[in-house]
Amino acid sequence: MKSEIRILIADDHPVIREGLRRIIEKDSSLEIVAEAKDGQTALALLQAMKPDMAILDIKMPKMSGLAVAQELQKKKLAIKIIFLTVSRKEEIFDEALDVGAKGYVLKDCTVTDLINCIQTVAKGQHYLSPAMSHYLIERKYRANELVEKKPELTQTERRILKLIAEGNSSNEIADILSNSYSTIETHRHNICTKLDIHTHNALLKFALLHKSEL
Repeated sequence: MKSEIRILIADDHPVIREGLRRIIEKDSSLEIVAEAKDGQTALALLQAMKPDMAILDIKMPKMSGLAVAQELQKKKLAIKIIFLTVSRKEEIFDEALDVGAKGYVLKDCTVTDLINCIQTVAKGQHYLSPAMSHYLIERKYRANELVEKKPELTQTERRILKLIAEGNSSNEIADILSNSYSTIETHRHNICTKLDIHTHNALLKFALLHKSEL
């Protein structure tokens, strides 16, 4: 019977790749068509073979899984991405969503979780390990808070906040936005006034907290 879902797996640990193959290919509708031990190899195989789906580790030699997914986005390759990772860090989870991941599964998940993720993502839906679900709740709460409590921020002020969250100084933001340093400092002052923030550190903390909603 012809396999319905063609999958590439990429992880630098051969034992994990072998375990994934055994788990996944128990389902006759799934087929592992390629394996990669680093990000560069994964990207090359994905471009050449164009499977339906890629299951990527985030931390890999030569090129991270996040970088691989970002390149797929740039090249507009319609390959669904699942990250299988040990990382529970919210900032990594946010980056995974930003590069178009459809699934985010922890390596200590059950076999059922992984197969459910593959089947769910194959249908064009998102899947998240149950252990990570509280992050989505927190993201929604922060997004609502930003909309409800800070509606007076202008589009430019929101962009400056995002650039602050990305670690840019006022001089760097001025270069990015083609504005003067004094203009950016004025914007920063106005943002602080609107948000009732009184120090640069407090502004940075606010920007980092709301980075994914800006």
